[in-house]
Amino acid sequence: MTDSSTPKQILGWREWVALPALNIDQIKAKIDTGARSSALHAYTIEPYRKGGQRWVMFAIHPKQNRCDVSIECHAPIKDRRLVTDSGGHKQRRYVIETQLILGQSLITAEMTLTNRDSMLFRMLIGRTAMNGRFIIDPSASYLQGKPLR
Repeated sequence: MTDSSTPKQILGWREWVALPALNIDQIKAKIDTGARSSALHAYTIEPYRKGGQRWVMFAIHPKQNRCDVSIECHAPIKDRRLVTDSGGHKQRRYVIETQLILGQSLITAEMTLTNRDSMLFRMLIGRTAMNGRFIIDPSASYLQGKPLR
């Protein structure tokens, strides 16, 4: 439950986000109140063990419409879940938990990893990550500006 006296920030339907633990300075994210979970573009997804813990290595193309820029990321695996996408297709995805910077907010959020090459946005922020912190203005874009690191 959130404190109703705390003013909520306003987000547009798309916003700039940073994922510092994954070395992603800027990525455009679609704000999707219709999606419960958040998703991050990933390809070459390879699980491995590190010190007895399950980790995943994946690569990401952080820029829209560009496959020439790639970042290799590593994160502990939080879970593996069956996710139904907007088209009704079910896919078992790795789930990681990471911090994201959205405007002045630092949020810890779960992200499912999936190939979003065919999608316009490399990242989708679902309502669980936004959990009572924001109000969405669907007629606006990039209200929070680019992340400052």
